[in-house]
Amino acid sequence: MDIIGQFPLFYFPEYGSAWMMGVTGTIHILASHTSVGAAMLFAFLAYKAYKENRTDLYPYMKKYGMFLLIFSYVIGSITGPGIWYTATAASPRGISALIHNFVWVWATEWVFFVYEVIGVFLLVYFIDKIDKKTHLKLTFSFALASVGTLALIIGIISFMMWPGTEAYYATGSASDAFFGTNTFPHMFLRIGFMIMLSGVIGLLISSAMRKENLELSNELTKKMGYISMLGGFLVLFFFMWYMGTLPDNAHAVFNVTKADVIQSRIILTIVFSLYFLLAVVKPQYIKTPLAGAMIFVILIAGIWPGEKLRESMRKPYVAGQYIYSNQIISRDVAGKGIKSELPIIAKKGLLQVNPFVPQNLKVITPENKLAAGELLTKMSCSNCHSLEKTGKYRPLKDRLVGMDKDGIKGILYAMGQGAFPYMPTLELPEDEYDAIAEYIASLKY
Repeated sequence: MDIIGQFPLFYFPEYGSAWMMGVTGTIHILASHTSVGAAMLFAFLAYKAYKENRTDLYPYMKKYGMFLLIFSYVIGSITGPGIWYTATAASPRGISALIHNFVWVWATEWVFFVYEVIGVFLLVYFIDKIDKKTHLKLTFSFALASVGTLALIIGIISFMMWPGTEAYYATGSASDAFFGTNTFPHMFLRIGFMIMLSGVIGLLISSAMRKENLELSNELTKKMGYISMLGGFLVLFFFMWYMGTLPDNAHAVFNVTKADVIQSRIILTIVFSLYFLLAVVKPQYIKTPLAGAMIFVILIAGIWPGEKLRESMRKPYVAGQYIYSNQIISRDVAGKGIKSELPIIAKKGLLQVNPFVPQNLKVITPENKLAAGELLTKMSCSNCHSLEKTGKYRPLKDRLVGMDKDGIKGILYAMGQGAFPYMPTLELPEDEYDAIAEYIASLKY
């Protein structure tokens, strides 16, 4: 019997499997992006303090460093393994693909990260104990290590969207995979956001210093406003470049929600532009509660929708445009000795080739048809869609309103022929199509 290298099904009701990684990842991104942006900000402030003999800037840097240490490196270090855990459960073959392509890139990134962790402790606890020139050198090396971790990770994340070149499929080379068509625009887009985020966090720190030193607080609030504006401009500029490097399936997904995305981004841009302008023109109006609230706004209205959009635009793939989100390999990668599993699935069916399907569901009968349909739906759809009537993320009910079994079956047939570029082209035997359609119809959405 032909068997494909599947893993046990991880199914999270109501939300869909992959969104557990998305929730953890959003929190991690706020923490990690703050750390990289703050590292560049530290280098700027340390240079200014050293060159202009501004010893009054060091207490601000220490406060910022303590916030960075607790927020970015504690929360980031917790949610980082959380991403590994949820991603391995929800998308084991996706993680396997990344590890097999980039194991040495990740190992190098971890070296940089260890240096970052040591560096942030040194920056915070030795700021008053070493000479300023040594501290400046340490700050710049910390910034370089932080940007280094970003550059290495971005190549891996970009591969998830779009491999480096068509040559990758022939060579399987890590360099062909890493240097993708959207790697550099993606990296500069992230850097712009990190600079903006460092300014947003900086406004919180400077506003909290108002009672200690009003003049310095206002000066730093203005500087953070300018820094945030610079970062925001870079985000808008490089976003245009980034969008131009995405594959056709990404644009197909984007076009579905284009109007809503553009409207929400315009509103968010206006809100933060006014906030940054207020920081520059009237720094005394930036109070700690407002600065804290804006961090949550950027998390909930900025990072979360942005990451959801990026994850959505990658569909139907989870990595390299050869592994579908439902963990099925969809094309040959000769350089890695990988073969497409679509032909064998079309011939034998998912139930026959998946080693973790219970024996009593291997063959569809009138008695087990609904149970087999439920399992097939979960294997095929749950990594992107929630299946329940009360499902929260990409619920199937919103796609199948008013459809009967024949209508659902027609959609499945069309998918099998590649009618939807953002859905897996998954051809199944007739009895499996029928079982899926009957199960979905039985839910009475």
